[in-house]
Amino acid sequence: MTRWLVTGAAGMLGRDLTALLAAGGEQVTGLSRGDLDITDAQAAATAVAGHQPDVVVNCAAWTAVDDAEAREDAALAVNGRAVGGLAAACRDAGAILVQVSTDYVFDGTATSPYPENHPPSPRTAYGRTKLAGEHAALAIHPSGSYIVRTAWLYGAHGNSFVRTVLTRARAGTALTVVDDQHGQPTWTADVARQIRALVTAGAPAGIYHATSSGQTSWYGLAREVVGLFSAERSLVTPTSTAAYRRPAPRPAYSVLGHAAWTAAGLAPIGHWRDRLARAFPSMLAGPDDAPSVI
Repeated sequence: MTRWLVTGAAGMLGRDLTALLAAGGEQVTGLSRGDLDITDAQAAATAVAGHQPDVVVNCAAWTAVDDAEAREDAALAVNGRAVGGLAAACRDAGAILVQVSTDYVFDGTATSPYPENHPPSPRTAYGRTKLAGEHAALAIHPSGSYIVRTAWLYGAHGNSFVRTVLTRARAGTALTVVDDQHGQPTWTADVARQIRALVTAGAPAGIYHATSSGQTSWYGLAREVVGLFSAERSLVTPTSTAAYRRPAPRPAYSVLGHAAWTAAGLAPIGHWRDRLARAFPSMLAGPDDAPSVI
């Protein structure tokens, strides 16, 4: 039986991952921010040494993209320096580290999917801090670290764009959504399964892109959600990124390639539209009523 330690376990991905592992009979300990502040390197080292996990999955992160622009050092403490501490603790304990990262490490100007080995070029403080975490993990614990980049997440147990659209659809309220940003809507339950598959298969250490296949825009995603709810898709109207001024620029193109899965003999996540339909019943249940086991 593999022993797992999940940080950031109260978040959307953390909850799905701990539920998946527990349902599979694994020994899993989930630590929320209240249980462990990963920026305290000594506390993190003590937690790893005390729980003696085979695998540590770091789901803890500073995810407030706009706030990071004004507070980059605070974001770096969580997304960068703390990852170095976890990597060192895992290396010393002989444990695997799975570091969850983001599409924001790229500049978003591509026109074809970013392969795993594409040179990063973040345009935001959030992206820079998450890239610092990647570098720390791979430098400190290169043979035992997986970097799992994901994007456009939604899940049963947290706030997300899909949740917001569903709320508006229930109310019959119109919404205007950007149609010039493209990416891959991804269910956190699928990311959890990919993380488990990496470890179970003993896949090579390195970088993997855990996003759904296919691509769409935020507008296209909103229309799909409204359609699944059996509401009028005319509730959703398109607009451009230029209509919204935000501190951190949003990538126009966040589509990630999945060649590393194939190279490791593992299947990538299926098409975003199919996975959204599969996830939809749990989304309809609401964050408080949705099942914890997937």
